[in-house]
Amino acid sequence: MEIDTTHSPHAHLKTIPLKNVSVRDGFWSGRQATNHDIGLKHAYRKLEESGNFNNLKLAAGSGVGEYHEPPFMDSDIYKWLEAVSYELVNSPDPELENMVNDAIDLLAAAQQENGYLNSYFQVVKPEKKWQELAMGHELYCAGHLFEAAVAHHRATGKTVLLDIACRFADHIDAAFGPGKRDAVPGHPEIELALVELSRETGEQRYLKLAGFFIDQRGRGKMIGATPFDAGYHQDRVLVREAEIVEGHAVRQLYLLAGVADVYLETGEKALLEVAKRLWRDMTARKMYLTAGFGARHYGESFGEAYELPSDTAYAETCAAIANIMWNWRMLAITGEARYADLIESSLYNGFLSGISLDGQRYFYVNPLSSQGGIERSEWYGCACCPPNVMRQIALLGHYIATTRENGLQIHQYIASDIAADLGHSNPVKVRLETSYPWEGKGQLVIEETDESPWELALRIPPWCDEASVQIGDKVIDVSTNAGSYAKFKRTWKPGDMAQLHLQIRPRFIKPNPRVDAIRSTLAIAYGPLVYCFEGIDQPEGVSLSDVRLRPSISPKAIWREDLLGRVMEIKAQGAVENMSSWEDMLYRTLSPASPSYQDLELTATPYYAWANRVPGTMRVWIPCI
Repeated sequence: MEIDTTHSPHAHLKTIPLKNVSVRDGFWSGRQATNHDIGLKHAYRKLEESGNFNNLKLAAGSGVGEYHEPPFMDSDIYKWLEAVSYELVNSPDPELENMVNDAIDLLAAAQQENGYLNSYFQVVKPEKKWQELAMGHELYCAGHLFEAAVAHHRATGKTVLLDIACRFADHIDAAFGPGKRDAVPGHPEIELALVELSRETGEQRYLKLAGFFIDQRGRGKMIGATPFDAGYHQDRVLVREAEIVEGHAVRQLYLLAGVADVYLETGEKALLEVAKRLWRDMTARKMYLTAGFGARHYGESFGEAYELPSDTAYAETCAAIANIMWNWRMLAITGEARYADLIESSLYNGFLSGISLDGQRYFYVNPLSSQGGIERSEWYGCACCPPNVMRQIALLGHYIATTRENGLQIHQYIASDIAADLGHSNPVKVRLETSYPWEGKGQLVIEETDESPWELALRIPPWCDEASVQIGDKVIDVSTNAGSYAKFKRTWKPGDMAQLHLQIRPRFIKPNPRVDAIRSTLAIAYGPLVYCFEGIDQPEGVSLSDVRLRPSISPKAIWREDLLGRVMEIKAQGAVENMSSWEDMLYRTLSPASPSYQDLELTATPYYAWANRVPGTMRVWIPCI
């Protein structure tokens, strides 16, 4: 969701409103166009077919037929509403706006007089309101409603959905808190939403309620039955005492986004300390190379340290999105490039793999290896990921840049027009032109500025060992800034240009040897992109299970206009093992004889694009010789 840290007292960086950033032609603009033209309208049809809208009609007294479960179907509508609201900022569309207005009218009709709004507990279990918090998702759905309402208000200036959200938030505030209902949601999400609702409305009660829900975790206050343990719900220990990320990955990451949000407003040191502590545990021990999260299908959960299987990886698309949300807040708090680096890795890999190139088929789960047969689906019975993907694509402009007093920071190299206020009545407009991630060339053109000096900060990715910036006739080597920002303070003038060059070349990635599932293997990356090997691209008759990489020979990048919507293809030297001596044999005694290999050229393509042609075999990690 879009966050506004303009008035957050503990924000190091200030976010720029989405309406002030326009994504231009480039890698992401086509995806936004597909999202607009196909994805959002496809989702509307699916929400109708799947019964989401009819559930609300049943709650409003106008529906027909049976209620469609699971109990959190309302949240899919809310995420879709949020996505369309962002897209209306990017590109107005009367058809989409009419769809939104119809959905809001339906919500208004379904909302009870006291403000309560949840179709499942209004239609199926009215006697169980607030009694099944562990798995009922009442507060989770409410959080997504609040996010949609804030997005719609910012996009249109209208208060109709915001009024619905505030009535429900007031109802929840009257029901929960000190001296009232003392309980926590089984699925964190409302915490971050309440903070943003507080920012939008100025109502401090919502911020305090977010803090209350965070404070109560780990005290055994969860109501209702659950098939999982307390760790699954992040309810095993007090939030401030947590040492590891655990349990359901999406729940954990949404909670941490809420923790960061509350810190931004309160400055409570313990909240920032636990956020940094859990970030280290996650990134050093429990993160896939693709910035995917969740090793286990059971509980959609983080596993133990270094438990990162490739073929059975869960790595839910929603977890990648939640990771972006959390890291965006951590970046706002600290200004440290490592959070922007991880956002980049998630965007181009763990997140983008969740949607097909045609914009209407999805992955819920994102493994790093497949024996074949895995296909993307048009929708899911639990359809949390598709509308989540849509809102993330529509919101891309939000993650490009931030400001500080007398400074503009560029975090993501996405072609765009940016208008920002640097303080003291110093409006700035810049144009970012780039062919990233395929090439490391880009330029930032100053279009409007006054005569006050200000600082431009450009993120230099940690994988880049050769980088320079040219301003005027001066070329500055910024290679030593890899993993941080190259900063240039001067009195800029309209027409001035900062030309960035990041050297991008294919590189091998090795895993920590403690990751048993991929020990002695290598992967290939190109800039921010993780690559994979699909069976369809390899020589005929070659099985990916039998191939090896030769790291002594550097891989080569080849531009392909005709492949997967235009990609950089990687050619790597490898070999295939002669498996004839293993026929009908699973184990044998080690002998000094060397395995027999035949040299061959292997082809790798971006991981995000796999399974867009055939449901064939795929591997990210390949053994080496």
